[in-house]
Amino acid sequence: MKHLKKTAIALGLAQMTMMLSGVAAAQTTAAPKTEAPAGEPVAVIVTGQRAALQSAQKIKQNSDEIVDSIVAEDMGKLPDRSVTEVLQRVVGVTIDRTMSKGDPEHFSVEGSGVSIRGLSYVRSELNGRDSFSANGGRSLNFEDVPPELMAGVDIYKNPSAEQVEGAVGGLINLRTAMPFDFKGFKASLSADRTWSELKKGKTSPSYSGLVSDRWKTPIGEFGALVDLASSESGTRTDAFQVEPYYPLKDAKGNTVYVPKGAQWRTLEFNRKREGAYGALQWKKDDWSSSLTYFKSKYQMQWDEQAIFAQSSPYNIKVSPDSTFGSNGQLLTGTLTDPADGGINFGDDTRTSWRKSDTTDVAWNLRWRHDNWTVTTDLQHIKARTRSVDSTVATGVTMPSETLDLRGNVPKILFTDADRAYLADPKNYYWAFTMEHLDQSKATETAWRTDAKYDFDHPVLRDFRFGVRLTDRDAVTQNSNPSYNWSAISQPWQVGWNISKLASLGDPRFSGNTNVHSFNNFFNGGVSVPAVVFPNVSLAQGFPGSYQQLHTYHDILCKEINTPDKCAPWQAATFGPTNYAGTNDQAEKTKALYGQLRFGWDKLVYPIDGNVGLRYVKTDSNARGYTVFTSTAPNGGNQVGVPVPVIRPFAEGKDYENNYHNALPSLNLRLKVNEQLQFRFAAAAALSRPDFTQLQGYTVLSETADTTTNPVTGVTTVNSVSLTGSGDGNPNLRPTTSKQVDLTMEWYFAPSGSFTAAVFNKRLKDVIIKQVYSKQLADVNGKLHDFTVTGPVNGARGHARGFELAFQQYFDKLPGALSGLGVQANFTFVDSERKLYSPVYAKYCTGGDNAANLNLNLNGCDTNGTTFGNLPLENLSRQSYNLALLYDKGPWSARVAYNWRSKALQAVNVNGTKGSDGTDTNPASPTFGQTNVAWALPTWSDDYGQLDASVSFKFSDKVQLGLQAQNLTDATYKQLMQQNIGMMGRAWFKTGRRVVAKLSYDF
Repeated sequence: MKHLKKTAIALGLAQMTMMLSGVAAAQTTAAPKTEAPAGEPVAVIVTGQRAALQSAQKIKQNSDEIVDSIVAEDMGKLPDRSVTEVLQRVVGVTIDRTMSKGDPEHFSVEGSGVSIRGLSYVRSELNGRDSFSANGGRSLNFEDVPPELMAGVDIYKNPSAEQVEGAVGGLINLRTAMPFDFKGFKASLSADRTWSELKKGKTSPSYSGLVSDRWKTPIGEFGALVDLASSESGTRTDAFQVEPYYPLKDAKGNTVYVPKGAQWRTLEFNRKREGAYGALQWKKDDWSSSLTYFKSKYQMQWDEQAIFAQSSPYNIKVSPDSTFGSNGQLLTGTLTDPADGGINFGDDTRTSWRKSDTTDVAWNLRWRHDNWTVTTDLQHIKARTRSVDSTVATGVTMPSETLDLRGNVPKILFTDADRAYLADPKNYYWAFTMEHLDQSKATETAWRTDAKYDFDHPVLRDFRFGVRLTDRDAVTQNSNPSYNWSAISQPWQVGWNISKLASLGDPRFSGNTNVHSFNNFFNGGVSVPAVVFPNVSLAQGFPGSYQQLHTYHDILCKEINTPDKCAPWQAATFGPTNYAGTNDQAEKTKALYGQLRFGWDKLVYPIDGNVGLRYVKTDSNARGYTVFTSTAPNGGNQVGVPVPVIRPFAEGKDYENNYHNALPSLNLRLKVNEQLQFRFAAAAALSRPDFTQLQGYTVLSETADTTTNPVTGVTTVNSVSLTGSGDGNPNLRPTTSKQVDLTMEWYFAPSGSFTAAVFNKRLKDVIIKQVYSKQLADVNGKLHDFTVTGPVNGARGHARGFELAFQQYFDKLPGALSGLGVQANFTFVDSERKLYSPVYAKYCTGGDNAANLNLNLNGCDTNGTTFGNLPLENLSRQSYNLALLYDKGPWSARVAYNWRSKALQAVNVNGTKGSDGTDTNPASPTFGQTNVAWALPTWSDDYGQLDASVSFKFSDKVQLGLQAQNLTDATYKQLMQQNIGMMGRAWFKTGRRVVAKLSYDF
């Protein structure tokens, strides 16, 4: 509530992207809906941040729809270090802080996924056309796009009929500059250097340059523009983690909740982002045309050293002097594991790299004569990505681990003997390797033609109509096995006789490791012991380095002579028969729309707006595979329940999925006067399933519960189970919404405004993982129903709330104080998800625990119980931005704070799910059961970050600026939901970043 009170006082503003830039110049490009004759400049070159905010405010004020716009600085450059960071400044927009939704263990310094009004159903465009990354989704990875190439960004909160469908949460349109945006010759250069606090002594460079000109010739006026950018970034993230809490017995026999350990890690991240953009324009008389080329390339690599607990949680013992909280959770104490000879830890070196690129070529032709305007547009886009994730691990058995979990950050207490033990390679053994490969490519060709007829009428403004056709293919391949975990030497292989493992103390297995000291860990705030890790070259050297490591495995297996526990290593590959890892999709869409713009200017309070209808038909095809296996007895000496006779098979199949949608929309604006206006918007919208959710690979299984009489040999079939699973469902429909918006907008100064909005989005066919029925015929042609677990359109829900935004410069203050200004915005969102057919289990155990986990959308605790209803993922109920601005003469400065409340990240994700064998804990409701499964909801906790910038213009051409991110060195915290409360899962520290930037305009 304290944050809510602070922000309610501060009110709020719609765009805050300029606050981090140390920029005094801004280029304003008109919103895409603004109509202007071809070749006439739709941009206004202005100087000063104040003028930039004024231009963005004008776009919002004059737009036909509810939109927030971000205007870039001079040279066509957005301020922040990534487009994702830029977007978080906008009211109603939040960003994720992990590298991917399915992996909350790795922090993203520059942010990742984007949500609008709490919803991740966001569509991305480049200059009003489709834009996407090849990652199995439908939108851009915004962190891949060079912000230096952008002239502006528009965020549409409610659609109109002429906008391309696909955005339930909102539409983000990235805009680039065009040659005719400038009156003549334009050129600029910029260079900067970034220093990251945790990477002592290392800096990362960035460069960009733009040149543009236009010429008049006998055959018309021509313009050309070239914009190039290259940016590098290097950061380090340190992290603590605590394992989930399990119900155990303390020394007095009481039930307490204890984690099986705590751990620490550090990650070095480096990325290089390159971009090239070119544009040609021509106009003559009624005709104009343009040709654009856009190319973005992204390369990243991170190397991580992590130590993690991997003992059985039910073998953990706590010391008699341990203390516990009110819910029985461990606060302080020493953990031991006598049954295993110590607490077994793994310590791995992991490297992951990704290379991706997107190429966009588009041609536009426009004819305008009298009342008619006709445009045709042809676009081809190609995106590719490839990545490798490689892990090599050693293992160590700690005698004990002492924890203090009472503070803001967990403490792991070590004696000198503990530190010496962990720094000695002789106490380690070679543990395992794990690799994952993936590659994706996607292409799309899109054509559209739009026409507009301008009325000469007191009410009717114009009528717009058009057609759009797209043809898109997307292929994503994951290696088989997807994450190929392979033992080098594991305690269970040698009957828990640790002395028989591939010890680093054995000359045959020694070398290729290093002692990592974790210098300046958590920015010097915490001291942790040095740990012996495999050399980074082993992880980077896949597959050759893996082959060498697994010779240790072969030596060990010959000695222990247990071939059932010593399968030979085989590298993960894509392979021609990797049907489970291949997702091959094709999609064609056809859209028609009509939209009427109108207005009553002579009313006491003038009203204008548009009403329209968009009709779209979608034809998709998933090239998939179905596999059937059976372990049930068929024929022979058996009685009881009949077993369907279905021959095992594996066959390819194409799944067709066709649907159509009608999407009406209405946008109204009422002007009280030139400063005060109100808007009302109502529309239907859709968001198609991601291609990853449409994969056509399904595994069907037939199993039976049987009893065999040892005397007669007769097998009695007690029951037959027909089940299946699939990561995708090619028959999914789009998630749709019916949404209403109401705004109040008061523009009391050229760069001063106060706006408020309320919204309600009612969602239908939300995609969740649940069960659906799939039929298969037996040898007699009789159909049998299989219960398949996978994604379905299984829920409905809502996202509703309000936004407040405020900005003002205090011009009437005396002297230098008149340069002061303030920006603020606040968003509140409430969400709900209701299942069409709720499927819950009281306990998350039973014969098929994997199915129970999948069906229990609300998660399963370590004691076998489930949780109550959870909100929509990635949604913070509250978020805000606050900024103090200064612009006077050559100086420009800002101090900006961005905050969002906790949000559900996912359920059943890496690090908070597991199956721990037989439950040997008498205090647990699942005592004695096998394969006790659990999957905890993971949350991001409240997080706020303070940034600042200052710049000085030496002249109209030269400017020097400084930017600083995360000034307070904030710690990002993750939570894991358990029945004993919201427990701390992970704490991330990234340090501060400082950027020095020099720019020159010709």
